[in-house]
Formats: sequence, structure tokens, C-alpha cells
Amino acid sequence: MNKEIKQFNKEQLKQALPDIRPGDTVRVHQKIKEKKKERVQVFEGLVLAKKHGTGNSATLTVRKVVAGIGVERVFPFHSLNIEKIEVVKRGRVRRAKLYYIRGAKGKRARLKKMDFEQTALEETPEKKPEPKQAEQTQEKTE
Repeated sequence: MNKEIKQFNKEQLKQALPDIRPGDTVRVHQKIKEKKKERVQVFEGLVLAKKHGTGNSATLTVRKVVAGIGVERVFPFHSLNIEKIEVVKRGRVRRAKLYYIRGAKGKRARLKKMDFEQTALEETPEKKPEPKQAEQTQEKTE
């Protein structure tokens, strides 16, 4: 019985999730059902915590400030309502849980920036400027 439950839980996990850490600013695209219509709502904010490991119950706490009021939402990682999660920017932090941000204002609420590779997030093919450069060199030699 235990093997069957583990197998079922394994099948429910999403495979393509980005590397998300506390301190990241993320955009969570969530499906919302209103009567007969379905739309996608985007929630962009700072990741305060990542909880419950990597299993079915893994969650992400995201916070943003709207009109001076802090709004926090907890998103289950492997929910069918979560369409995608994008990392907008990465912050350098030294804590696993950033609950101190709730009470911080102004400069204290800011995090240091950290560089990360944008190429993993972009799906657009790269443009090839090399043929133009080759044509220019041929013109110069003539």
C-alpha cells in the first residue's frame, strides 16, 4: 500500500520548475476560474520562504506591497492551478526564511542584487549577427 501511495505522489509532481530561493522576486501565473470563464492572474513579489521540501506539499510564500499594505500568498508548488513561475531577479540573502521583511521599511526592506543567468529563463532563440560581420570584412578587403 505504501508503495502505491508513493508512486501516485510521484506522478503528481511537476517536472519543469525553476530554481527558486528565498530572496528571489518571482512572477507566479495562476489560473483563476470565474463562473464559466478561466483566466490567468499574475502575482509578482518577493519569496519569503520555501517550505515542506520537494514533495507534493511543497509551498512558496510570496509577499508584495500594494498601496502601502503587505499582501502575502502561499502557493503550492505542484498545484494544477499554477501555470508557471518565473524568476524576475535574484536577491542575496543569508537566511532561509525572510520573515523580518514584514516589519522592515525603506532601506532595511531592500535586498542586495545577485547576478544570475537569464538564458535559462528565456525561450527565445538567439539572433546570429555573425554573417553580417563576415560580409563587412569581405567588403573591406575588396
